[in-house]
Amino acid sequence: MSVLDIAMGMADAVMATLPQPMPDRETLSRCRLVAHRGEHDNARVMENTLAAFRAARDAGVWGFECDVRWTADCVPVICHDPSPARVFGVKTPVAELTFEQLRAVSPLIPSLQEVVAEFGGRCHLMLEIKAEPWSRPRRQADALRDVLAGLEAVSDYHLLSLQTAMFERVGFAPAECLLPVAETNIRSMSRQALARGYAGISGHYLLLSESLRRRHLAAGQRAGTGFPASANCLRRELNRGIDWIFSDNAVRLQALRDAWLSAQH
Repeated sequence: MSVLDIAMGMADAVMATLPQPMPDRETLSRCRLVAHRGEHDNARVMENTLAAFRAARDAGVWGFECDVRWTADCVPVICHDPSPARVFGVKTPVAELTFEQLRAVSPLIPSLQEVVAEFGGRCHLMLEIKAEPWSRPRRQADALRDVLAGLEAVSDYHLLSLQTAMFERVGFAPAECLLPVAETNIRSMSRQALARGYAGISGHYLLLSESLRRRHLAAGQRAGTGFPASANCLRRELNRGIDWIFSDNAVRLQALRDAWLSAQH
């Protein structure tokens, strides 16, 4: 566990103890939770799998985030790390396997086509384009465009990246569906988003300040934060008008939100 992970865990523990007012009915109705890599525990249900996405969908979660990588034969697949080693124990990088070979050694890793076929238009897809070399940029861009052709940008999906240079690869996508994801570089990402007319900005809830959020709101853009883990933190993000709330606890938070909304009826 990194120092940053420890710090964020401590922040979550503190945030959970700080009382926050209950959002009103309209605010609760606007809640858009995003299950980070689906609903998973990497024991019974593995991250970035169809089972993880089904669990989020079945719980009523608005959308889910998943990570797009490429096989050796240019098939977009869903896998967070360069190789499936951490989750599935397969050390060979995804980029060195054809889709057929990947399916043979890691059958739970879905293609993006499979994800779109089952969830497209039903759940909002937050598709993170991983920062990695594209061996055949034109072919890969065409493949991604073709998979997403039946969906409407912004309404059905956004494309995310930790490195905005990756957005240059997806020229078919309008700027308003491109969402930079900041780590500690949130001010730099914010400036790029405002200058280039992106969808908005996303970053950790402690780093995305009110002044930044309002700046993007004034420009007609939106803001997303991760990764609330408690009821108080969820109420905080809803009350300050965050548009997309990414969480590893999305199903539990969705149940809380549904209960709060039901109580206000």
